[in-house]
Amino acid sequence: MNSTGSTAKIVSREVVFQGWYTFFRLLVEMPDGQVVDRELLHRGMACAVLPYDPVRRVAMLITQPRPGALHLGVPSPYEVIAGSLDGASPAERIVEEAMEEGGLRLGRVEPITNMWSMIPVSTERVQLYLAEYGAADRVAAGGGNANEHENIVVHELGLDELRDLTMSGELSDAKTLILAQALMLRHPELWRA
Repeated sequence: MNSTGSTAKIVSREVVFQGWYTFFRLLVEMPDGQVVDRELLHRGMACAVLPYDPVRRVAMLITQPRPGALHLGVPSPYEVIAGSLDGASPAERIVEEAMEEGGLRLGRVEPITNMWSMIPVSTERVQLYLAEYGAADRVAAGGGNANEHENIVVHELGLDELRDLTMSGELSDAKTLILAQALMLRHPELWRA
């Protein structure tokens, strides 16, 4: 029994699809003894960062074509820089992703949380960070890895615009919303006149 009192357990696991993600069909024995079907996506762990420049009062976000948004016919949302760990530590990997996606050299990163991205159906957890940067740290164009066809567009939004998007509910990507709120809570001095 775990700390939440649940005694559910996986009794069988079948790989339905293996590609970028692995898709499993599980049979789960619930605490009441019933065996139920569940689906599960497995991709591994990830990391994400919201870089911000306190001098110029901007934050770096990206946009890129996302199948979920395309499927629903809506524009891809603003997102923080993110990537899969692929065996690296989260703090090392996020520095690589910042350079690849944003053309940004990061120094110290501030850990926020290790969140479940979609716990009902996915094993993925995302280590979230904030990171301060300056104009001199923009050392390349960014845009993502050409071999991965990411088609990333880099945006520097003013901190007031970021706050307004956060407060209005227009910032719709979960990891991005969490990091924008964390920036507002942990660094309120960025908005003081």
